[in-house]
Amino acid sequence: MRKKTYTIDADISKAHTPPSSVYSDPLNFEHQKETIFAKTWQFVPDATTIKAPGHVLPFRLLDGCLSEPLLLTRDDDDELCCLSNICTHRGALIVEGESHLRTLRCRYHGRKFHLDGKFISMPEFDGVCDFPDTCDNLPSLPLENIGPLFFTSLDPAIPFDEWMSPILERVGWLQLEKYRFDPLSSQNYTLDANWALYCDNYLDELHIPYVHPVSLGGLDYENYKTECFPWGNVQFGSSPTKEYPVFDLPSDHPDFGQPLSAFYFWLFPNLMLNFYPTHMQVNVVRPLSHNRTNISFLNYTKEDTEYFPEHMATSHRVEMEDEEVVISVQSGVSSRLYDRGKYSPRRETGTHHFHRLLSHFEQL
Repeated sequence: MRKKTYTIDADISKAHTPPSSVYSDPLNFEHQKETIFAKTWQFVPDATTIKAPGHVLPFRLLDGCLSEPLLLTRDDDDELCCLSNICTHRGALIVEGESHLRTLRCRYHGRKFHLDGKFISMPEFDGVCDFPDTCDNLPSLPLENIGPLFFTSLDPAIPFDEWMSPILERVGWLQLEKYRFDPLSSQNYTLDANWALYCDNYLDELHIPYVHPVSLGGLDYENYKTECFPWGNVQFGSSPTKEYPVFDLPSDHPDFGQPLSAFYFWLFPNLMLNFYPTHMQVNVVRPLSHNRTNISFLNYTKEDTEYFPEHMATSHRVEMEDEEVVISVQSGVSSRLYDRGKYSPRRETGTHHFHRLLSHFEQL
């Protein structure tokens, strides 16, 4: 498989954006699956529903991209486990639907496992040398969480605490464990564009007054800023006119005294955590191909507020405006006459930071 080699200069005033082929080459996308998505933390859906011992739930990690068959179980010690859902004998799926079980049993040849993945038994295997061995247990994956959000990784290249700590430092005071998923207001979007272009747009301050002059007109663009940290960044939305609700920040908060209406966090490579005074919105970007992407908008609330429905309408409008421009850019980066651009040092620091991480992981 062809490997892209390019660099992004650390000096944003000198740097060029990634080559257009990063967004348009199917072979590059296949390479990213292993070098980026298999090595980073990915969102685990529905983990909070696995409450009772014996409850098992199969799912596919980053479905449409990695599509790795995994299994959530709550074992007899009341521990939540994330396991491979592939039998260690001949590779059959073990659990094919949500259920409540005492043990895991492969229906192909009858191999059995405890709910924590440990091997129990296998029929007709008398006389097999060096059996059972540790490789006969189901592989177990790390499972981490903040509040109601759970994450795992096939081969994490980033320590979870390093990845997530900047979020907790800024919004941990919001008592994230009290948020509850709101399925009625959550929705999915699919667009014909590369996943990284969607992230580029999210991280780009420069487009706000041009693409969202009305929908985000209440934000203070002059004071809008991005702060980068090792594995992501945060954008600060302020509303001096009080058109939007603002946070009542604690006195020891680093941003105390600022009229902040939103913290927009992005974590490499494909997760956005948006915090508002009324709710938290999680955006999970799922690459489907080199030019097709699905984005889940998952809303979590602590209490009903009058502003929440209005925000949902604004959120949808902003998404439609973003999708149109991102689809347009996908067409542009597929052109034979375009390759690389340059950055605004004031307004594209988040995008530049993303591209440096992208280049680093693509060369692993």
